[in-house]
Amino acid sequence: MLKLTRRALMAAVAVTPLMSYAAAAEGLISIIVTDPANPYWFTEGEVAKATAESMGYTANVSAHKGDTNAESTLIDTAITNKSAAIILDPANADGSIGAVKKAVDAGIPVILVNAEINQEGLAKAQLVSNNAQGAALGAEQWVTDVGDAGKYVELFGNPSDNNAATRSNGYETVITQYPDLEKVGKEVANWDRTQGYQKMQSLLQANPDIIGVISGNDEMALGAIAALKEAGKLDQVKVGGFDGSPDAVAAVKAGEMQYTVLQPVAVFSAEAVRQADNVIKTGSTGAATEKQLFDCLLITKDNVDKYTAAFTLSE
Repeated sequence: MLKLTRRALMAAVAVTPLMSYAAAAEGLISIIVTDPANPYWFTEGEVAKATAESMGYTANVSAHKGDTNAESTLIDTAITNKSAAIILDPANADGSIGAVKKAVDAGIPVILVNAEINQEGLAKAQLVSNNAQGAALGAEQWVTDVGDAGKYVELFGNPSDNNAATRSNGYETVITQYPDLEKVGKEVANWDRTQGYQKMQSLLQANPDIIGVISGNDEMALGAIAALKEAGKLDQVKVGGFDGSPDAVAAVKAGEMQYTVLQPVAVFSAEAVRQADNVIKTGSTGAATEKQLFDCLLITKDNVDKYTAAFTLSE
């Protein structure tokens, strides 16, 4: 997996201008992500940490790895450490509600990033990619690349994450407009590259004549590409991803992946910290709504050279 450098992460922070502070802020901002082994979540945590530190806070990053029990324990730790605010990528749309409530009851504001919970009014803000818009963007490009007739399969993310269903539904809305495109398989691969590889192997065995794979994220897509390479079928099957990870961008450059949909994680991770700072100082995020959507961008071979830092596409 491509290693993200501190320089690249700071470049990602630099594209989202910070306010000027006359005096250093005080306090700890606890940042809880899903799994930093995935470059997307690694960037999420590191950009938030770098932003907080640039504003005068201390910050730490921990990971729940999709486990709500681990998430609850990390929230307890953040409370014990008297965090000024918590930046959380929730483990589960329903299962994380209790953890958020626990922090709020302790008087600690929570800003959610990347994924939502199914209850409003607890978190001060929920900052997420516009997954429906991004899915439509990706699916339209996928049809352009694959064509309007043939068999295809889908790799689906973690069912406990609302983003998985939102992206899948977005794909369906676009692709079902082409009746000669037939989905012959769909497997859950939980956002994971190894699972994407394994599920792609099974899908290929059952459907050797597919012409396309549409994936809920880049890690699953990269696993699928590895399986297709191994089977000698990558030149016959086109793959689309979602995230805009450095490894996916490298695959687009190499002609192995047709496109990836960039989630602006570097932008909203930095913005989450700024809104947390506003809450700490004024009691309000300064935003008009709790739920805030950040539009995704398409990366293809035509604009891939504008990818200048981790999850960052220059104008």
